[in-house]
Amino acid sequence: MAQVKLQFGGEVKGVTGYIDGKKLVLEVDLSKEFGDSKSGKTVVIASTSGTVRLDGGVMIGLNVNRKK
Repeated sequence: MAQVKLQFGGEVKGVTGYIDGKKLVLEVDLSKEFGDSKSGKTVVIASTSGTVRLDGGVMIGLNVNRKK
């Protein structure tokens, strides 16, 4: 089955992905940093900046952080 690359819009940072059949595959580069989180306790590595709608009614929300 062919893979379908995801087209995230808006403020998505550091997340790429695709749909392969019935699997959602996300990739995050753990070497990237996008500044401090709102609390200031962690550093943002990747984020969808809230909930993102995908085809088929699927919604995801992802935050990847690292302790300072």
